[in-house]
Formats: sequence, structure tokens, C-alpha cells
Amino acid sequence: MTTNGTAIRVCVVTGSRAEFGLLRPMIERLRAFPGVDVRVLGAGAHMLSPARTIREVESSVGVDARVDMQRDGDTGRLADAEALGRGIKGMARVFRDMAPSWVVVLGDRIEALAGATAASVGGIPVAHIHGGDRAEGVADESMRHAISKMAHLHLAATETSAERLRRMGEDDWRIHVVGSTAVEDFQSVEPLGDKEFGLLGEPMLLILLHPAGMGFAQEGDVAEAVGKGIEHTGGQVLWLAPNFDPDREAIDGVRRRASDKCRVKLAEHLPHDVFRGLLRRLSDDGGVLVGNSSAGLIEASAFRCPAVDIGARQGGRERPANVVHVDEPSPMAVARAIEDARRLEREGLTHPYGDGRASERIADLIAQTEARDLRLLRKRCTY
Repeated sequence: MTTNGTAIRVCVVTGSRAEFGLLRPMIERLRAFPGVDVRVLGAGAHMLSPARTIREVESSVGVDARVDMQRDGDTGRLADAEALGRGIKGMARVFRDMAPSWVVVLGDRIEALAGATAASVGGIPVAHIHGGDRAEGVADESMRHAISKMAHLHLAATETSAERLRRMGEDDWRIHVVGSTAVEDFQSVEPLGDKEFGLLGEPMLLILLHPAGMGFAQEGDVAEAVGKGIEHTGGQVLWLAPNFDPDREAIDGVRRRASDKCRVKLAEHLPHDVFRGLLRRLSDDGGVLVGNSSAGLIEASAFRCPAVDIGARQGGRERPANVVHVDEPSPMAVARAIEDARRLEREGLTHPYGDGRASERIADLIAQTEARDLRLLRKRCTY
């Protein structure tokens, strides 16, 4: 594939374990196009200990450039602001040397914002996956929409997100509803096998709880409500580490204390394929995903896995029928929600995130959209 007769180079920016799993199938499909040179830029939370998920990126798709942003032990909102500055500067240098035709980012984290800022200001077209969503997070809502205003090609997961982009003043011809890469090929995902399931402790509850921008004390209170709530329910528990947002230490402290109980096992990270296989296994066995991750509303819905969504972190995101929401978490509210989730009728459950072919559509659009078209590069608000 070429643009004006010249092979195109696509730089995909990945900064965290969560979005890499969503980007990997698109990277592989783009590499299947003749004349498309795909480069991977690893940044941000991938470099942090103890998980250092950059190793997973390197082993699966390779890493062509690295940009350090966050620093181990340096946390907080202003630390993230400093990390964003390092990211913009570092990525601008990479783009100068790499000379990509496109820069691809996903979601709303500071790594995606750094990539979109460096590319857009530098005159390089930006393709943004999962723009137009709503999810409050820490500063996620603002950062996602800021990325959208810098992006030149919008790859929306749902029609609702696409309509939100239109109402933000984005040209309709830039917006494409492709579905979510989070549900990529979900029909073919097999349940996690007995051996791998056993190594994880045979969990019936999977906890994935992240900071939501509420401050250290309240983040800890929510985690305590989850930790005490699961004491009133049955089954083994696997509690994954929170992501590297400010005040994660409050959640991680509760998580580590909970591991003193014999039925709670900890894991820093699960590779994306293992995570998806575990969701399928939980769905088949009557398990529940508990927390405030988008996975409860997107991936879990594709697998018809019951999920409990806690608090406002995913506020505004479309909520499929596999989800039981807890607005004000307390131990008993969490316990009741888990039991309600286990009793959900999931036969015929549907979700708005597409048919599992998003990566195919995204790769086709990026490969065939003329990156040097001045109409594409010159953005203006439509109202």
C-alpha cells in the first residue's frame, strides 16, 4: 500500500498493558499490507517495575523506539504532568528520526496524549482509536477529547461515540465506526485451560480496580469496601494490580493486605490472551469480574461474563446488560452486587462494541487514507 506512490510508515504508540492488548491485532493486520512499514513505540507505564510490560511488547511485536515518561516511585497528578512533558519531547524526537506517515494512538492515557500532541503539532496525521467514548477516570475524560481534537482520523468503537465526535465539531468524513479492538475475534477465544486456571488459583472472582481521581483516602476506602465485600461471597479470588495512575498505592496496599487471606491470590499482570481466556472461563463457570475497568463493560460483555462496576470511573460509558453497577460502594453493597451479577440472565445478551473485526477495518482505513492530503491535515471545527 502506498500514498502518492511512496510506501507509508505507521508508528503505533503503546504506553500500557491494557491498550497494548487492544493494539496488537491491529499491528499484525497492518503488517500484512504490502508497502506498509509498521513501527512500534513503547512508552510510559510499560517501563515501570515490577511488571515491566515492555517485555511483552518486545516479545510479541517488537519495539522500534522507547520513550521514558513515568518514573518508579514518583506518583501523583503533577508527576504525571511532568511525565507528559517528557513524553511529548521524547516522542517528537522519535518522530523526527522515524518520519512516520501516520501516528496511531488509542484511548485516553498520558502516553496517547503525548503521542497525539507531538505528532499533531509536528504536522503528522494522527489516527485515534476509541475516541468519543465517555469514561471519567482520573483526567481521562478531558484527555480523550483533547486527543480527538488533535486527531485527523477517528476510529470510533460505537455509533454513540461517533455521534459525540460529530457534536464536538469533527468532520463527519473523518469519523468511522469500526467497533472495539477489545472484542477482537472474541468468538474464537477458548476458555482458559485447567492447568493455567489452576496456576491462577482457580478464581471465581477477578478484581480489577483502578484509581478514579478521588484522592488517596477515598481510593483506599473503595478498595476496602471491595476487600471486605468479597469476604461475604464464595469462591477463590484473583486480584490484579491497579494501573499506574495517581494514588494507586492506596488500592495496592489494601490488595496486598487482602492477600493474607488464603482465598485471595495476587497477580501483577496477565497477558491479554490469558486475560481473555480467563473471562471466557469465568463466564462459563459463573464467575464475576469486579472493579471499575472498562474491561467489565467491553470485553466482559462480549464473553457474556457477569461484571460488577464500582463507582464513577466508567461514568458515561455504554453499560451492557452483563453489568451490575454500584454507585456508593460499601462492603454489603459490593457483596449484594456480586450475588446479583451471578444471577443475571445472560442468554441472548448483546453489546454495542461490534462484531470482532475492528482491527481489520482500522488497518484498511489507515493503509488506504491519503496521509498527505491537505484536507486531512487542515482541521477546523464544523460549527
